[in-house]
This record gives sequence, C-alpha cells and structure tokens, in this order.
Amino acid sequence: MRKPRILWTDDEIDLLRAHIIFLQEKGYEVETANNGLDAVERVKENFYDIIFLDENMPGMTGLETLTQIKSVSPNVPVIMITKSEEENIMDEAVGSKIADYLIKPVNPKQILLSLKKNIDQKRLVTQQTTSAYQMQFAQIGMRINDRLTYEEWIDIYKKLVYWEIELSSSGDSAMDQILTMQKEDANKAFFRFIKDNYIDWFKQEIGERPLLSPDIFKHKVFPLLDDGKKVFVLVIDNLRFDQWRTINSVFDEYFRTVSEDLYFGILPTATMYARNAMFAGLMPSEIERLYPEFWDDDDNEGHKNKYEEQLLRKQLVRHGRKEKLYFDKVSGIRMDRRITDNLNNILENDLSVMVFNFVDMISHARTEMDMIKELASNEKAYRSLTLSWFNNSSLLELLKGLAENDIRIIVTTDHGAIRVNNAVKVIGDRDTNTNLRYKLGKNLNYKSKQLFEVRDPKQVHLPSRNMSTSYIFAHTTDFLAYPNNFNYYANYYKDTFQHGGISMEEMIIPVVTLAPKG
Repeated sequence: MRKPRILWTDDEIDLLRAHIIFLQEKGYEVETANNGLDAVERVKENFYDIIFLDENMPGMTGLETLTQIKSVSPNVPVIMITKSEEENIMDEAVGSKIADYLIKPVNPKQILLSLKKNIDQKRLVTQQTTSAYQMQFAQIGMRINDRLTYEEWIDIYKKLVYWEIELSSSGDSAMDQILTMQKEDANKAFFRFIKDNYIDWFKQEIGERPLLSPDIFKHKVFPLLDDGKKVFVLVIDNLRFDQWRTINSVFDEYFRTVSEDLYFGILPTATMYARNAMFAGLMPSEIERLYPEFWDDDDNEGHKNKYEEQLLRKQLVRHGRKEKLYFDKVSGIRMDRRITDNLNNILENDLSVMVFNFVDMISHARTEMDMIKELASNEKAYRSLTLSWFNNSSLLELLKGLAENDIRIIVTTDHGAIRVNNAVKVIGDRDTNTNLRYKLGKNLNYKSKQLFEVRDPKQVHLPSRNMSTSYIFAHTTDFLAYPNNFNYYANYYKDTFQHGGISMEEMIIPVVTLAPKG
C-alpha cells in the first residue's frame, strides 16, 4: 500500500524534526522545504497528498505560496500553520480554500488529527459507516417482519433512506448492494401491510391512520393561515424522500426546518389521482361525484390535471376560507422572466401554490433518452441530478427572494417513484390504461398473488368506469406489461423510474414546513 506523501514547508524546518519523525513512524512519507519558492518547485515536480505550510516565512509569505501552489495543483489540501491569531489572516487563508488552520505551537496529535480529516477521512468514514449499518442491518431485518404500525413503517423508511445516502457517500458498493436487497425485502413486507390496512384507513380518523393526500391542506396549510402567516406551498412533482434529503442542504442555507414529516400518498400513486386529491381535499371518487366537470375519464395525466387551481378554490370555499390565492404551474425549465412577478404575487397573497414538474420530467426523460439514462444510471446519480437541477434552477432564485420575507414555506409532493426491473404479465381490453404500476379496467387477467387487487373501487374511493371496473397495483420493483411484444417492453422499461403502485418510495413522501432564518 502506498504511503501518503506530505510536503512540510517552514523556514524553521529543523525545529520540527521530532514532528517529522513522529509522522514517519505513523506511516507517512514526509518531504520538506524551507521557503515558498522551493515548495512551489517541488509541487510542480511531484505529487503530494497534503501540504503543511507556514504562514510567516521570509521572502514569499505563506499566503503568496498558497496562491501559487493552488495554481499548480488546485486540489491538493493545504494546512496553514501560523503563530498569528489575527482574524484577517485567518479569513484570507480560509477564503483561499485551505483544508485546515493550525496555531503554533502545534503538537503531534493536532497534526495527526488534521491528516486523518483530510487524507484518511473517506476511508475512515467508509469503515465507520459500514460498521454502523452492519449493526443496524439485523435490527431492521427483524422489524420489517413484525406487524408494524404506519408510524413504524415511516421510521423504517427514514432509517433506510439515511443509510442509503450514507453508504452512497462512503463508496462501499458491496454494502450498497446489501442495502438494496434489504429495501426490496422491506417493500415486500410494506406491500403486505398496505394490502392488510389500506381499505380500513377510510373508516378511521387521523392518528389511527396516517395523513393522506386529501388531508394536506386542512392539516398542514390551514393552521398556518389561522395563525396569520402568509404561506407558500411548493409542490415538486414526483419528489421522493431521499431526493428531499439531498436538496434539503440547500434549503438549510436560507430556511430553518419547523417540521419534517412524511405522509402517505393515496393509490394510485399517480399525479392525476394523488395530486388532484391533495388540491381538492377529497378522494378521487368524491371529486368525480361533486365536480364532474373537473374529472375526465380519459386516463391521460395531462388532461386530468387541468383543474388543480379550481379544485383548490373549491376546497377553500368548502372550509369557509377567504384568503387570497395565487396559483401557478411550471412545467418547463425556463422561468427566469417570471421570478420577479412570482415573488411579488406570492408576497401579495395570503396563500400561494406553485407546482414544479421538473423532477417528474427527469424520470420520464430517463425512460426515453439514453443520455439521461447515463446521467441518472443509479439511485445516487438520480439524486445528484435532482440536486444539480435545483442548484441551477430559477426556483432557487425565487426561494432566495422569499427567504428575506416573513413567510412560511411548505415543500411537498404528490407521490414518489421506484426503479423497476421485473415485468409481470397482465391482460386487459383496449380501454385498459397504460400506466406500468397500476391498471384499471374490466376483465383484467393476471396472477393475483403478485398484485393488490381492488374489485370494488368504492372501497378505496376511486371512480369506476362501469360495474366491472377493478384496479390492480404492482409492488416492489414489478411493472405491468401486456403479452404482446412482452420481451421488448420488459427490456425497454427495465431499470426505469415509474410510479402508480405500492412501495415506500412511491407512497411515503415528504411534507416539510420551513421558515426563513432571517
């Protein structure tokens, strides 16, 4: 194994001989320079894992040396060592992207700790993360086979997402695979939980059952309005909890988290059902009955979500609310010219709602475009692509503007998505819908043990096209394909992100309340 190489630059290098011997005994290879010019020349000629640099040297100062080193080798970590505790020198050093800052006299333990943070951190983090997950692996495995409540399923999912993000950062691919298998086992148990409990939820009060899509405005938004707060509801379509956790770090720069909760999206976990239910405050069958003009039997997502603003206004009226509402939907990437208008509209109204479809567009584009498949080749890359979009989006600019005002922000979604890989045959007539994670129609033919079937849609408050309509829902990583050209579609849709069925990723989704830090 190669020894880590250190360059230590100090005009009094002879006085540091004991420190150098200490590091050599610890397995580090140490080279020295006693002035900035020599240090820069050595960096030009050699590779170093890390550089110790004295700030106060005659001739070229430490800060001047740092600038030249960074121009030659911009990624090498540099630890500045100085006698000075002046704040302006610290600020200048930190602004020059040093890795650490030590005050003389330094002791060997300080130096060793700094090395471990900057050279050995990834290895140590990987070891610690792997060890910690191994300890929890058995606990999680035992729990998922118990008869869990919905609160316990939320806790299990939070733990799995935590370890998924931690392990993906550590780079331990073997443990990644183990976690993937444990998530699939958990989703199988979660599927059984939904089959056993979902229908009963519609006979229960909140607390006995989880918060569902139609509950969001009544229980999360209206109480804030009652407290006299202006509220901005940001609905990011198809945002999973792990994606939220990934972009949350950006929100943390401008907002503090008042509450971070998870709720259950209704079945089907598809935009036209779950999002309409959220805005209407009603289940889909109730929307169809009360507002038939806003419900289209055509199973086309674009058509069925034309009336979200109208459904929300109906919900406000039913609850006797008088707040001024601003509603907007952003389906494309470009929004730059609308930022100022949107900001003003949000600040002028009591309740503002914006729907962003970009994450959903990523998942669909991944199915259809090879380039997006490459960019989002796995779960980690999918999260990274979401973060990249958010960091460079006009939405972030809008949020920065809102951070300077007294407003509450609720970030939520209508459903998540799961990466599918196993095709299941289903036979239906030509009126059967095209979604890969659920089907509705009459005379559906399938292996029922592989699916959750609802023969009476009224039980789960879903519309019926006719007396023979039934719904079926796929679980874990299954997707539904017709026998015609089965192998072609099985291969085409394998390893794509889909929604509409039953999984933790699709159903257990975030609803987060934020307040500006200012």
